Formats: sequence, structure tokens, C-alpha cells
Amino acid sequence: MKKLNRNQRVIGITKILTDNPNKVINLNVFTETFNAAKSSISEDLMIVREVLHSMHMGSIETISGAAGGVKYKCDISEEHKERFIEELCELLKDTNRVVPGNFIYMTDIMYNPQIIQKAGLILASTFKDLEVDYVVTVETKGIPLAYEVAKLLGVQLVIVRRDTKVTEGTTVSINYVSGSSKRIQTMSLAKKAIKKGSKCIFVDDFMKAGGTALGITNLLKEFESELLGIGVLIDNLETPNKLVENYISLVELRGIDEEGSVNVNPSSRVE
Repeated sequence: MKKLNRNQRVIGITKILTDNPNKVINLNVFTETFNAAKSSISEDLMIVREVLHSMHMGSIETISGAAGGVKYKCDISEEHKERFIEELCELLKDTNRVVPGNFIYMTDIMYNPQIIQKAGLILASTFKDLEVDYVVTVETKGIPLAYEVAKLLGVQLVIVRRDTKVTEGTTVSINYVSGSSKRIQTMSLAKKAIKKGSKCIFVDDFMKAGGTALGITNLLKEFESELLGIGVLIDNLETPNKLVENYISLVELRGIDEEGSVNVNPSSRVE
């Protein structure tokens, strides 16, 4: 490979690090990729670290030891976080989103890459310092958001199903009580999906009473695994008494009035 100048190496190093969040990359990878000395790569990394830190775009951590190197952790500035959440609230306030039954149409939001990438970045930044093995979600609408969080944390996404599938092999199923309807429902997870003793976070699009989140907590116990955190896009405050306490949300929904106006605001639970 031809010799690259410093600006070119800095761009390349930044791309490699941000494409591999939470993955330790040995300096030899950079020296071989860019045909440069370790001293030059070290100086390049200092520039990348300083720029990302100053712009609240993430951090570069140094891992010592023979198997060490550097790794990237995502981040977002308070200004960008607040601006995005305000814009999301404005989208949700559109009266045209209210459908019969006083539900809010959200499919276009949940499958919009730009929106989900930013929402995922906020949630991932909240959980970035936890030693997470898996991001867990329940099929189906929350999958894009959970996938984005998993990608930014550099871990695998695990999808809990409402029913069993033959292709999943042996599964573990539990019954849980829906916090809103009080109906008994079932969720299942393949035994091969996660390893025992894993640390997980649960990500979903919407929380009403927290029954699903509580069910996930109990399901993970069957795998001798632990739920470290919960993150949701929208928290429905019409159901004030949640079955879970510690969770992060980006937006609070306080209801829809008789004229079809949606009362939605930035969440007090966003960090």
C-alpha cells in the first residue's frame, strides 16, 4: 500500500474505530493497514481522541497489555440529544398520527434509519460504560431500535419471541402478566440464544405498564443472566404505576385529548 499522509491516516483510523465500537484493536492493525510506524499511529490516535472528545462524538480508550490496543465508545452531546428529542416530540404531536382507538401511528418513525440511528445513539451512550453481552428486545416493532443500540455497543442482538418456532430448537418459555391488560401472555427464547451468566439490557419502542420488561427480567433469570438496564423510546405516563422502576426513556406520552392533540414531551428519565 502506498504511503498515506497524516490526514488520510486519521480519517482511516476514525473509520475503523467507529465501525468497530467496544472492540479492542491492536496498534499492529493500524501499522499494517496504513504502512506506518507505531510512533506515527500513536500520534494519529491522539488527534482522533482529542477531536472526538471535544465534539462529544465518542471516546478512545487505551487497553494495556500484550493483547491490548485501543477501542472506541460512542457518545453524543447534550445539545444534539436535546435537539433530536425536541424534533421527535414535534413529529409525534402531528394530529394526523392519531388512528382510531386513540393510538399513535409510529411505524414510519420506527423504520426511519436517520431517526432510529440517533435514538439508538442516545440509548447506547447511556449504557456505554456497562459491561453488556447482549441487547435484548421483543419482536417486532422495537427490533430496529434495539439493533441500532446493539451495533453501537458492539454486541449481539437477541430477539425474544411471542411464540415458539421449530427453527429455534429447544426454547425456554415463561408466562407473564401484561401490566396494562392484566392478561397472561407468553414469551420464549431459544436456549442457544444467550450464554448463561450474561449481562443484558432490554430495548423497546414503547412502555405502557412495564409488564414486558418485567417478563424479560424473569426470562433472563432462567438463563442465570442479569438485566442491567432498560431503554425505551416512548414512556406512556397514562399508566403511572410501572412494574419496573429503573429505566431510561426519550419521550413521555401523557395522552391524547378529545380534539386529537397528542401531549408528548421530552422525558425526565433521559440521561
